[in-house]
Amino acid sequence: MGEFWPVPDALVYLRGSWRVTRSVRDLASGDLGRFEGITLFGPLEGGGLLHRESGTFTWRGVTRPAERTLRFLPGPGGTVDVRFADGRPFHDLDLSAGRYVADHPCSADLYRGEFTVRDEDRWRTVWRVRGPAKDLELDTGYVRAD
Repeated sequence: MGEFWPVPDALVYLRGSWRVTRSVRDLASGDLGRFEGITLFGPLEGGGLLHRESGTFTWRGVTRPAERTLRFLPGPGGTVDVRFADGRPFHDLDLSAGRYVADHPCSADLYRGEFTVRDEDRWRTVWRVRGPAKDLELDTGYVRAD
């Protein structure tokens, strides 16, 4: 298999539980944070998957609980329409080539995410956030837990 692992249907691939490790680097200050936890992709009423992430985040020496929720809605041809918990659009996701780049403008900042699938049990996202308010890199590894 090549560098990336093609996924014909992203919702089928993502379903289940994943162990998550994320590093967060503030490129302006040099601060480094770490998130460790679990992401569960479970059924969403009306179709799609509910993404629930929970764990602990350590930033500047302080560790606290952290969580987020996203909606992964079916898109055409095995793609996904990713939405925030309140339904606002976040980004599209097409893993059919095993790699995808998505942009999300947020005020004057731009979030650019690269999604790569390594095999049936491992995938990764790297978000680069640039703008007047932020200069961050968030690197997240997912390993299937179930």
